[in-house]
Amino acid sequence: MGDACATPASKTAGSTFGASACGSRTTPPAKSDPYRYQLGFGNYFSSEAVPDALPPAGRNIPQKCPYDLYSEQLNGTPFVSYRDTLQHVWMYRIRPSVAHSRPCPMPDNPDLEACFSPTNPNVNFTPLTYEWGPLEWPADHETVTFIQGMKTIGGWGDPTIKEGVAMHMYACNATMTKQAFCNNDGDFMILPQIGRLDIRTELGNLMVRPGELVVLPAGIRWSVALPDGPARGYIHEVFGSHFELPDLGIIGSNGLAAPRDFEYPVASFEMDKSRWEVIYKLTGKLFAYKQNHTPFDVVAWHGNYSPFKYAMEKFTPLSCGMKEQLDPVIYTVLTARSKTPKVSLTEFAVYTEKYITALDTYRPPYYHRNMSTEMLGMIYGEYHGSVRDVQEGCLSCENSYMPHGDAYEAWKEATTKELKPEIQGKGAMSFMIHMNNHFSLTKFATERNPAIKHIPGYQGEFWDDLQGHFMDHLDEVNSKLAAAGLPTLGQEPA
Repeated sequence: MGDACATPASKTAGSTFGASACGSRTTPPAKSDPYRYQLGFGNYFSSEAVPDALPPAGRNIPQKCPYDLYSEQLNGTPFVSYRDTLQHVWMYRIRPSVAHSRPCPMPDNPDLEACFSPTNPNVNFTPLTYEWGPLEWPADHETVTFIQGMKTIGGWGDPTIKEGVAMHMYACNATMTKQAFCNNDGDFMILPQIGRLDIRTELGNLMVRPGELVVLPAGIRWSVALPDGPARGYIHEVFGSHFELPDLGIIGSNGLAAPRDFEYPVASFEMDKSRWEVIYKLTGKLFAYKQNHTPFDVVAWHGNYSPFKYAMEKFTPLSCGMKEQLDPVIYTVLTARSKTPKVSLTEFAVYTEKYITALDTYRPPYYHRNMSTEMLGMIYGEYHGSVRDVQEGCLSCENSYMPHGDAYEAWKEATTKELKPEIQGKGAMSFMIHMNNHFSLTKFATERNPAIKHIPGYQGEFWDDLQGHFMDHLDEVNSKLAAAGLPTLGQEPA
């Protein structure tokens, strides 16, 4: 790793040259994370791994770039966009990314989907509730990279119409060697559950551990190494939109996820001239091409279209009150816009340790039906719901408008116990994703995944002992009806 603004002249071809953003504040390296980061959600960053590699201020494409680098722009939004939504990055690289062979289709992956139309025979819209255990690890004799280990659980929409979402899980045991990946369908939010991911991108490196999330925008090329061995986790994908911080409204200036806690890479490049393979995902299909040099040769860059990561334990939950409970979206870290004005495409919420203080309030999740589909995952710890048994690495799905809530025994306890302030979620971290549409499930999720679990709360006769306790108060009710001059109620039939 090179010094912040020093030319690493002693390095040899094939080495990685890194730097902090010259002239700006970056985080220091740590034992568990050797990289430096720039801070601030959505900022317009400038970063160079070699001093003066960026063109002079006010110039993006001079006739001759410093050090004879090639200028290249990547746009993450249409050319004509409102300024508050415009995202792009200028890269100054050793070779332009156009220098590669003809892309060729790869064999179909039956466990990867991106088009979630009812006409697609590989997906199914269903009102049923599902839960999946952790993905099975690859067999000892298998070599499975991050890309090979992705399995699509479901989604809605389609990247060709630039709106929709997908949910994937991954389990892998091998580092991507001389291989990069580029997702043309949408942005990936990756949530490691076991094992760190050492992610090399065109704009720099990120080390992402369980408890952190990383967002890799569409069109950026990246590669994953496994410093801790086998790894698994979750992937949330959005089509045609980008993740952003939710508006705070009447919350005010502070709370939820602080912009300064989001970390962006600094420029880091290689001079590797060996043969590389670059894989593209387009409408869920994979294509690959070869090139005779590394794709990670960006010496400097500036812009606001970049990968980033966030440590979710830094989230500030707003849950303390004397009465009532807030909607779970109060724990939203990031959201993405839909095409409908003022309506989100998806909301990503994280549940960390928090005090529950509301008195004379039903504290568990109340019985509810949502137009949004809910997906719950567990990073670490235990989920203490009485119906779903979501252990570490599990994932559950409650489809839109379908009723859900805790078991009858949990209701009885919650409505009768003495309420005192208590810590909820101690030593645990889970997440909830709310997606604003019906959600289809893949054949992998419903047929081929050996980790499908049955949720007892939605099977068989689980709810048959639930009582309508209103009937226990008919005498009182009839007394009040009669006093109000209204007809009284009859007794419940035997």
